Amino acid sequence: MRTRAGAAVFTIFSAIGLLAALTLTIERFKLLEDASYVPSCSLNPVLSCGSVMVTKQAALFGFPNPILGIAAFSIALVAGVLWLGRVELPHWFWLGMSGGLLLGEVFVHWLIVQSLYEIGALCPYCMVVWAVTMPLFVLALSRTIGTASSTTDGAPGTIGRLFLEWRWTLLAVWYAIVIALIGIRFSDYWASLL
Repeated sequence: MRTRAGAAVFTIFSAIGLLAALTLTIERFKLLEDASYVPSCSLNPVLSCGSVMVTKQAALFGFPNPILGIAAFSIALVAGVLWLGRVELPHWFWLGMSGGLLLGEVFVHWLIVQSLYEIGALCPYCMVVWAVTMPLFVLALSRTIGTASSTTDGAPGTIGRLFLEWRWTLLAVWYAIVIALIGIRFSDYWASLL
């Protein structure tokens, strides 16, 4: 997807991810300053940033995970603005962006599994990060395939064509699976609300 719409979505989702990562970082520092602080995203026993933030998974590399998000989403935001401004970045850049977002996806999905099956709570701001990372990866990979096509014979290979043709369906299925896992994992809680 080389359209301005793709560039706009990439830029907006990067900005949303950056805002969520910044908010999570601020909330985490407030919690470090005052152990009795209740983060703004602690809404109930399931949707509770506070109970997620104090786990070892929330600082996997020795510092709060959202700091990684601040760096990653800042880079993605700059790339989105350049794409929106029709600045042609080389294929290697989009290849690196796709690779970085793939690593981000692996990390995000590890965090999803940890939230669902180890921690037993969901952080709303974290879920925003999860939600924007998936389409950012799809858009970056689409852009990577597009820049590869423009530097070779002009047409993506079979796998590239299949991905481009089915990317939004794959993304919808991806979202549906994560939503279903959340629904199933916390079905007792959701049922108690009725």
